[in-house]
Amino acid sequence: MLATLGDLVDDVVVYVDDPVNVASDTAARIERRRGGSAANVAAVAAGLGHAARFIGQVGSDPIGAALVADLAAAGVDTSFVRREGRTGTIAVLVDATGERTMLTDRGACTDLDQPSAEWLDGVATLHVPLYSVLGEPLASTAAEVIAWAHERAVDVSIDVSSVALIDELGRAAVLVLLDRLAPSVVFANEAEAAALGVDGPIGRAVTVVKQGAAPALVYADGARREVAAEPIADVADTTGAGDAFAAGFLSADWRSDPVTACRTGHRTAAAVIGRHP
Repeated sequence: MLATLGDLVDDVVVYVDDPVNVASDTAARIERRRGGSAANVAAVAAGLGHAARFIGQVGSDPIGAALVADLAAAGVDTSFVRREGRTGTIAVLVDATGERTMLTDRGACTDLDQPSAEWLDGVATLHVPLYSVLGEPLASTAAEVIAWAHERAVDVSIDVSSVALIDELGRAAVLVLLDRLAPSVVFANEAEAAALGVDGPIGRAVTVVKQGAAPALVYADGARREVAAEPIADVADTTGAGDAFAAGFLSADWRSDPVTACRTGHRTAAAVIGRHP
């Protein structure tokens, strides 16, 4: 089983084809959907037929109830989702090229506390976005669950998640944090890798640097390999592509064949990128 620990939020996605008219009106198409990096990874993994569990906190409001129900309907084990507080919301601005900018209000997500070791029952891999190790009490909760994972020989995966987070904490602090968490897998996109100065594996982790349409870089077993991305004719929305990649990679046999797992990640991400209108 793949368990993910982190955010489940309400995404409000705003598609804008023209430049935003500041202090005036701009035509847009607006959608709402389930969001949150950890929740996305669990949902995509379940869609691939992989056992998946989401661990996190969402509001006790009707939106939170709907999000949990939607995640469960996607095949994800939501037994350990805590319901308390106010559900978070992310406003996602998607431009004509499919690039997205996110305005984030995490709400109850960072309030998760009092972890339980049973969260890891039956789990082979624990995936934790970097978001989850920032903001208390969630950060302390995540650190404790990761420590339990190491004690149980559960592999830990970390997604670096955001250049803004690296800038906020500082490159050195993030690298120290990753060293302390000792993950088996680290995911970063090209900008995040550049911000961290990554030109090789992070610690002993299988390290994957995603580069959009360019080949991904896989550092494993002392080697650097390039793995071509899936060609996509029309990219409408890159939201969730990185989460889908992580789900595909972690659902494959990445321990013995990280290159093939990377190809699975590319295919999974390509399917998600082409899914939205």
